[in-house]
Formats: sequence, C-alpha cells, structure tokens
Amino acid sequence: MQNSLITTVPWRKNRDLKTLVENRTTYTLHDCELNIFETHQEAKDVNLVFGDLVLTTMLKGKKVMHLFDRPGFDYLPGESVIVPPNEMMKIDFPEAKLDNPTQCIALSISSEMIENTFNLLNERLPNRELTKEWGLDLSYFHLINTQDLSEIINRFIRIGVKERSKEKDLIASFALKELLIRLTQTQAREMLEMTYKTQAGSNRLAFVVDYIKNNIRENLDLDLLSKKANMSKAHFSRTFKNELGLSPMEFVLNQRLKLAKQYLQMGDFQIQEVCFMAGFNNTTYFIRAFKNEFGVTPKVFQNADK
Repeated sequence: MQNSLITTVPWRKNRDLKTLVENRTTYTLHDCELNIFETHQEAKDVNLVFGDLVLTTMLKGKKVMHLFDRPGFDYLPGESVIVPPNEMMKIDFPEAKLDNPTQCIALSISSEMIENTFNLLNERLPNRELTKEWGLDLSYFHLINTQDLSEIINRFIRIGVKERSKEKDLIASFALKELLIRLTQTQAREMLEMTYKTQAGSNRLAFVVDYIKNNIRENLDLDLLSKKANMSKAHFSRTFKNELGLSPMEFVLNQRLKLAKQYLQMGDFQIQEVCFMAGFNNTTYFIRAFKNEFGVTPKVFQNADK
C-alpha cells in the first residue's frame, strides 16, 4: 500500500530454476554484487552468508529472518535489512509456494567502497548533529524503506539488470554512494524515533522532533522550528535534510500522515475528524497527501483495515 515498495524484477522461468529454495541470479559489478533470490516452496533454517556487508530488500512474499542470535522477525516487502560481513542469516519461508513465491535482493558492497564513501562524507560534511561522523550503525539493521531509499534501490536494480553500456560500473559507483547516504539517513530517522525523548535535552534535532510530536496539531512552520533549534533557517534546513534525508516540513508531513494512519486503524472516526486530529487543516489536501504516501485514500485504507 505504500509508494515506498520496490519495483519487482522479472521472475525466472520454471525451466530455468536450478532449485526451488533461494534460486540465485547474480549480476557482478566493480564494487558490488547484486543477487536476486527466489523461493518457490516452504523451507526452514536456510543459511546464507556473504563476505561483504550486504543490503537485503524484500520484493515479494514473506520471510522469517534470524540474525545475531536474536529471535526471528517477519521480513516483508517495503523493508530492508543490513547484514555485516560473514554474519550468518538463518531464514524461514513459511508461505512460499509455486503460485506464491518469495523474491528478495541482496546487494553486497565492497568494504573499500563503503570506507571511501564515508571518508569523503566526513571530510566534506563534518560536524553532524546526531552522530559524530557518517557511517552505518548496525544497531538499526531492520529498516522500513523510505521513498528516497526505495528510489535508489530501484535505480540500482535497473542498473544491475538492464544497463548494458560501457559506463555501467561507473554509473553503479555513483548509485552506490547515494545508496549509502540514504541508508545512513534512514537509520538516523529510526534512531531518532527511538531516542528523541531521552536526547531532547542535549541534541537540537531531537529537541525539535520532540516539539513537533508534542505540537503536531499546531501551526508548525520553518520559522518556528528553526527558532526552536536555535539555528538560522538556512542552517537548520540544511542540517535537518543532510542528516535525516527529509526537509523539516517533509518530516512534519510524514509525522502527520503516520498519526492519521494510526487514527484510521483505531476506530470509526470520520475522515474529516482524522484530518484535524492529525494536524491537517484542509481535508482535500489531507486525502491527496495520504493517497500519495500510502497508495489509497484514507477511506479505502480505513475500510480495508476492518
């Protein structure tokens, strides 16, 4: 239901399948390897490991993923998981069938590419507000795909599967750099969602996020939020966008839409009630923004959830 889902890739024809469990198609590039896995029957305790850090993204179906000796978790389309080098993934496929297969990509990225990208970012864009420097935090390994992250993953799939030019490796290198940036921004938002209350007294972005959440029905604009952060509008906007991947007002809209979705799931509120409870002041705009984010109108979403 979200526009952040990844575009599917072509399925292997039945006669081309070497196995019904994690059938693998590989596209090798200079700094990475794109793998497409398909599973066409139920399976349990399937082991998978890569020598490089890998970004996995679900395209279709359901897995149960076991990582870091933790309890298994459902892994669904619209989600990604970051797995460090040489970490064993134990995977169950509880629903996979010939007529309902599971499809997932795994993008392994060379350590040299990761190190060079983050070194460049730390040199060009130092003094981050949320973390001391650019890099991936494997404490936040299970991510809900944002639109920006999904777009760059989709682009990379197109490069790996369809690009035939001599410049393919160079194009992929640029896309990888953007992908790593989007991953860090997605992780930063996940981290902030979990820690903004405890960090609000010591971190300016966390303070602003706490203020937004506590005043979501009020008139929130850039002037007000930059004053709360004790920054100029330009510096606040640039810092917020660089670290979280969204502008301050995009973040406000995102928070209001998430709240509206919760209200729609909670009870039989009228659409106009949900609109104003979530901080919108125009029902037409609310309906359009909700459909753009989740792919359906609020009414259709509400009825489907019953």
